[in-house]
Amino acid sequence: MRLRRGLRLGLVMALLGSVLAPLHPTAASAVTLPNGFQEQVVFSGLSQPTNIEFAPDGRVFVAEKGGRIKVYTDLADPTPTVFADLSRDVHNQWDRGLLGLALPADFPANPWVYVLYTYDAPPGQTAPVWNDTCGDANNGRCLVTGRLSRLRAAGDVMTGSEQVLISDWCQQYPSHSVGDLRFGADGMLYATAGDGASFSATDYGQLGNPANPCADPPGGTMTPPTAEGGALRAQDVRTAADPTGLDGAVLRLDPATGAAAPGNPAIGAADPNTRRIVGYGARNPFRFTIRPGTNEVWFGDVGWNSWEEVNRIADPRAGVTNFGWPCYEGPTRMGSYDNANLNLCETLYTGAGQTSPYFAYHHSAPVVPGENCGSGGDAVSGLAFYPGSGGNYPAAYAGALFFADYSRGCIWAMRPSAPGGLPDPVNIEAFGQAAAGPVDLAIGPGAELYYADMGGGTVRRIRYFPGNQPPTAVIQATPTTGPAPLDVSFDGTASTDPDPADAGRLSYKWDFTSDGTVDASTPTATFRYPSNGSYTATLTVTDTLGSSASSTVRIQPGNAAPTALLDSPVLGTTWRVGDTLSFAGRATDPQQGNLPASALRWKLRMEHCESVGNCHTHHLREWTGVASGSFVAPDHEYPSYLELELTATDAQGLSNTVLRRLDPRTVDLTFGTDPAGLRLSVGPTTGTAPFTRTVIVGSTNTVSAPGSQSAGGTAYSFAGWSDGGAATHVVTAPETATTYTASYAGVSGCGAAPGYVCGTATDRPWLSAGTVLPLTGDDAVTSVELPFPVPLFGQGYRTAWVSGNGFVSFTDPGGPQPVNAVLPAAGAPNAALYPFWDDLWVRSDSSVRTAVTGTAPNRKFVVEWRNSGIYGSSSARISFAAVIGEDGEIVFNYRDLSSSGRERGDSATVGIENQTGTVALSYSVNRPVLADGTSIVFRPVAQQPFVAERGGNRQSPLGGRLPR
Repeated sequence: MRLRRGLRLGLVMALLGSVLAPLHPTAASAVTLPNGFQEQVVFSGLSQPTNIEFAPDGRVFVAEKGGRIKVYTDLADPTPTVFADLSRDVHNQWDRGLLGLALPADFPANPWVYVLYTYDAPPGQTAPVWNDTCGDANNGRCLVTGRLSRLRAAGDVMTGSEQVLISDWCQQYPSHSVGDLRFGADGMLYATAGDGASFSATDYGQLGNPANPCADPPGGTMTPPTAEGGALRAQDVRTAADPTGLDGAVLRLDPATGAAAPGNPAIGAADPNTRRIVGYGARNPFRFTIRPGTNEVWFGDVGWNSWEEVNRIADPRAGVTNFGWPCYEGPTRMGSYDNANLNLCETLYTGAGQTSPYFAYHHSAPVVPGENCGSGGDAVSGLAFYPGSGGNYPAAYAGALFFADYSRGCIWAMRPSAPGGLPDPVNIEAFGQAAAGPVDLAIGPGAELYYADMGGGTVRRIRYFPGNQPPTAVIQATPTTGPAPLDVSFDGTASTDPDPADAGRLSYKWDFTSDGTVDASTPTATFRYPSNGSYTATLTVTDTLGSSASSTVRIQPGNAAPTALLDSPVLGTTWRVGDTLSFAGRATDPQQGNLPASALRWKLRMEHCESVGNCHTHHLREWTGVASGSFVAPDHEYPSYLELELTATDAQGLSNTVLRRLDPRTVDLTFGTDPAGLRLSVGPTTGTAPFTRTVIVGSTNTVSAPGSQSAGGTAYSFAGWSDGGAATHVVTAPETATTYTASYAGVSGCGAAPGYVCGTATDRPWLSAGTVLPLTGDDAVTSVELPFPVPLFGQGYRTAWVSGNGFVSFTDPGGPQPVNAVLPAAGAPNAALYPFWDDLWVRSDSSVRTAVTGTAPNRKFVVEWRNSGIYGSSSARISFAAVIGEDGEIVFNYRDLSSSGRERGDSATVGIENQTGTVALSYSVNRPVLADGTSIVFRPVAQQPFVAERGGNRQSPLGGRLPR
């Protein structure tokens, strides 16, 4: 699970439901389904169920996040048996826990139950180490591992000891933990797990104290470009020089041993983990499924800031598939890791690349236009294939892939467009809208879709009724507690039936004391409970065709709920990352007086918001049976806040809950570049500077300045950060607003801009000019009429202004403009050619000249600066020229330049610019890169690609490649 957002462990309140014979499921009323479908609660009262498995003999196994596995005899069994309790070894904090569960196809003849869980110990240590109580599990120091085991079943309980098949998966951060288990048609066991890296920062192994506690190679603190840690663990199989880890990978295993399965594509590798891997480059492959009758692996990969993915491994035996994380997210490069200049990503960008997702959806867009799915983040959290034949759902769902998003609270159906075909990404239906937090999907008995509702503690199924649909019974009872005698008003008018013919025609039967007697048959009723006790009132509603549903409510005359009192932290308490906050509370009860600490239960949650009021939940910690304690404020993105919940429960089971919201202290950090307008990455986002981010004081924020980038046709190289940090480094948010600026220097070289490409050549002739312009001394400028319309950036010009300071402008520059600038620049000059824009001097032995050569339509207009002086030097002399072609080609020629300094351009701008100063193609800015005999050529892209003659070989000006 994840998270910036990972699998969000929110509390979802269980819904009142009804009973439908013969299996007694409870109908759930919140979800919106297609016509004819209805959701029912099958099991309830579970503690954060994460995984459902249906045994061939009718039993149902359910994994709970805390480490217990429960087994139900069948769907009608209301009371499960605890098959195994692994809670001592399972690390249950944040998104870690018992997440994977699988049964072989021939269970129980093959009597093994397979589990995948977060092991409560760092590598090489024995659980329990943390006992689920890392002070701040998100500080990079709460190290755990993953464990894949099998448990032998003897009836409904585990027998013997746990058989550990794999211990691996070093996980530094409390999300992207272990994932899922499934058996393929080949009888092999498949497994997934996340990268164990930070979900707040760009993590390549530099985080933690000590840094890189997972000892990712090459060891010690990771630095670009050679870093291989953090999220880069998902690319570890590519670094054959060191042992391979299993983080961020899909495994195909021998279920008897946990070793690589026969036929794996890397079975001949020396490293045993390399042999196990059939797919990698995943961030958090929390859930996957196998396409029925095949070994195709379809997994959901929970994204970071932009994309959720559904990925497909068509044949796990054909080759090892790289899905690209962290270098890619969705179909595009992941900007934060791209800008960190990491070898493992750069070689992926320039090499074979990655396998794009089968389907991806963006966090800012609906999966299906017009859907009524929630917002507040995204986490693809369940996948299941509907059978290709034999199911009772409509034929359109045959072979469909159901997939869910926990945070959006939705289930979609990706249906084939042709019978027997693959699910088609253009044929997706919003199937279950406003579902109850699905974290696992499964096709169970009756070929019906089931899902685990972790927050509400239920297992639900979605049934299809091609004919009459049953009603939904809803009870409202007021009051449900109080002194006896207790008069209670009952209201069943919120009950509904989805069939229009039954609307308003339901019949009602009330049994107020669970004795089987019908006490009332009206939609509303009142009943007096004369004495103390606990009663279950039942409403049964029946439609016109005899389908019934029931709902119950508990009535307790003589008892009143306790009052929970949260004493600390007090209202208005704020926190910064790393602060220790103490809590204390108590409770009183009208019947019992002061309740003992054993009656108290605490929950700590992080509400992480995409925007104000648009939040999802991380479940951080729980405390049971204590009146006080403390916790460490965690590192997290903003907007977010903590929520502390205290629940007091009396001896009769009545409870009262109070909440306290704890807001963080925040600070605004501004990120800029010099020059402005370049791009930077901060955490998961990349933007054009300057921009400001609000963060929590004390939070960890990774900032990345790309080593090189371009803007407006000018290339730049990173020079340094204002805080002295490396190009990619960590900023710990200070108490006060701070600005961080990345400085860049202009870099010489050719590139491309809208309308032009640039190249260099050594064979262009020097064209001398004979007409001397009236330019003398310092800061001189004059206008000339052009012999033909000169095209530049889509405009044509007949007049030019020539400056003694080394430029030609086709609009009035308003003066000689002796101070050069970075291009493009809105200020004058504009619509200009800059062969050598510097503060120059037309001395007595200098001149500026023009000439026209050739015949139409191939004429050239030459502007030559001959023997020009440089301001501040009495001896320096340079010669250069701009040759303007009637066909739009522009050539800058140079001679008499010295070998260094200003004569080679270290205080000059060289390039071309459009009329508005918004687009330019710059060759150099203040860089001593000009040379005698080397021409700079700008050619319109509408013409054939520029080639230069070098020893008879024609070459691209970009070294054999076009700009990209």
